[in-house]
Amino acid sequence: MTSPDLEHSSTPDRPKKRGGPWGILLVFLALILSGGWYTSYVLSPGPESPNETAIVSIPRGTSVRGISEILAREGIINPDVRFLLLAKLSGYSSRLQAGEFRLRTGIKPLEVLRELASARSIEYPITIPEGLRAAEIAQIFGDYGWCNPKSFLNLVNDKAFLAKLGFPHLDSLEGYLYPDTYLFTRDITGAEKIIPIMVKRFNEVWSEVTAGVPGPVDLEKTVILASIVEKETGTPEERPLIAAVFQNRLQSGMRLQSDPTVIYGTKKFSAPISKSDLLTETPYNTYTLPGLPVGPICSPGKDALLAVLHPTPTDTLYFVSKNDGTHHFSKSLIEHNRAVEKYQRKNSDKKGK
Repeated sequence: MTSPDLEHSSTPDRPKKRGGPWGILLVFLALILSGGWYTSYVLSPGPESPNETAIVSIPRGTSVRGISEILAREGIINPDVRFLLLAKLSGYSSRLQAGEFRLRTGIKPLEVLRELASARSIEYPITIPEGLRAAEIAQIFGDYGWCNPKSFLNLVNDKAFLAKLGFPHLDSLEGYLYPDTYLFTRDITGAEKIIPIMVKRFNEVWSEVTAGVPGPVDLEKTVILASIVEKETGTPEERPLIAAVFQNRLQSGMRLQSDPTVIYGTKKFSAPISKSDLLTETPYNTYTLPGLPVGPICSPGKDALLAVLHPTPTDTLYFVSKNDGTHHFSKSLIEHNRAVEKYQRKNSDKKGK
């Protein structure tokens, strides 16, 4: 006789698991395929290009997706969602820069990311020679597309802007736009960005040239006189001597009688100076004014500033152009008149031939 308990103790059959090893195999195959899909992109170079490099501009605030679209458009990478995955997995997605860069073409995507994370923005040299007026400097920047010349000049004469730059006592930055070769990236555009860089450079040079000079130095008077020396000098080694002549005249109560100041006052920059110009009263005409003009007439360089601060010891009071870039210096008016007769007549004879 069978026990009722034994009769019902048998365990009912459980449903068998489906998939088993096949499911694992499918997952494994999927991983292999996706890994191959990803790896094939990582190891593949970018599109072929006739050029070894390409210039790429990445605006500030561009997303990684936006960067990938720019890179694809410029032929640096092949357009592919795998670039976004690579950027994320490699850790470069948060290190990509904005700016204008020169990147190699035909390289692997990871190399592109590495270059873009460490590249320096392209720098363009802009040279501002010594002795230029603010208007001429503005035109150089305008010609190369760095700013609007009119906006540049407006800021040069903007009292509120000058005060922000540390010059509340000036009416203009004429003379304080330091002549130098500047390296600008494309994000440095507009007068409001360019002018502070030039003024900063002026302040740096001013600190250099005044280091060790005994006693207080009058900034405005030094820059005004240096601007005149800059305009009067064709030969660099003559600057300290010409600075000495002007300082001797000022100390003697004589007028400076500098032609470049007359030209600046009349604004006749392309016409020859005339006798009537010498008699025309302007705040810059040192033939009619005692002492210095009201302001600088150009941007002097370091050597002109040094010449004013360290003039050649001399009692010379006059100089005249020898028409070869140099000058004849005289201590007396009689000697000076002889030199004028000699060199100016010589020049007139040459013109008459």
